[in-house]
Amino acid sequence: MKFQEQTNDAVSLLEQLIAISSFSKEENTVADFLERYIEIKGYVASRKDNNVWILSPGFDTSRPTILLNSHIDTVRPVTGWNRNPLIPSIENGRLYGLGSNDAGASVVCLLQAFFYLTQQQQAYNLIFAASAEEEISGKNGLESLLTELPKIDFAIVGEPTQMNLAVAEKGLMVLDCTVHGQAGHAARNEGVNAIYRALADIEWFKSFEFPKKTDLLGPVKMSVTQVNAGTQHNVIPDKCTFVVDVRSNEMYSNQNILDEIRKHVGCEVNARSTRLSSTATPLQHPIVKRGRELNRMLFGSPTLSDQSLMPFPSLKMGPGDSARSHTADEFVLLSEIEESIDIYIQLLDGLML
Repeated sequence: MKFQEQTNDAVSLLEQLIAISSFSKEENTVADFLERYIEIKGYVASRKDNNVWILSPGFDTSRPTILLNSHIDTVRPVTGWNRNPLIPSIENGRLYGLGSNDAGASVVCLLQAFFYLTQQQQAYNLIFAASAEEEISGKNGLESLLTELPKIDFAIVGEPTQMNLAVAEKGLMVLDCTVHGQAGHAARNEGVNAIYRALADIEWFKSFEFPKKTDLLGPVKMSVTQVNAGTQHNVIPDKCTFVVDVRSNEMYSNQNILDEIRKHVGCEVNARSTRLSSTATPLQHPIVKRGRELNRMLFGSPTLSDQSLMPFPSLKMGPGDSARSHTADEFVLLSEIEESIDIYIQLLDGLML
């Protein structure tokens, strides 16, 4: 094994991280632990809220800077676990535990790559950042951390992609829609039924297609996911609300999509946020080109990550499989940890930006 020591350290660290509860907004203890771990390794750790980061020694603002980022928060365990989700266990080459796949393995592999690469002479700066609140797109996670960091030229976001390169990622926008009617008695021909009025708009969201589609992310996808109306069986409802989940491709900003929607529907439409944008990475970027040389597949990701908050080029790449995320008996393969450290280092060692 080429990086035996780094792999052993990564597995050991991941076991320790799994054993510390780190639900979103409750990452304080795991951030404390990671901060101490980094300092024991001889690096200077910085901290804001529950975000922890390191600058490469000899950081030089005249050189380009690459950010290595993943998140330390987890979702809460779903029902169906056959193991204690906070007790790591290794069985048949699998490391089980909550957050092992999403995204603890990425955290420890990126950190080991950072340690190795900063011991070699590189033509760029490195920043390793373990961020909080990714699972809830929280304001005190990466979005807050970026205000503290130097200028960044490119980022690798650690998420389970089987070490393939997500060079595009769909954005997210959640819409709260409201339709008004007029209350009346259901037994008489009175009132204006807000549910019936809402049906036309719901049908529009179901059938409308934005014209610009891409090979990597396909079309914009809109799904009505919640509907609420009525107070009791014999009262015509005077209000109907529904929620729409919108996944944008890289051809539209969330604001562009919102403006277009409002031209077509009669309901009130309010976006909870337009900040979670779609992303697209330049395919001629040196990191992408080197990834292709390493036979890594390029793809567009339908799932959201902290990549959506980055105003600079980035790609999503990490050990594990997205299909295992948020599932009972979540695991990562030990072989995936070994392979990922090797690939991260091959991807970045000696790179010229």
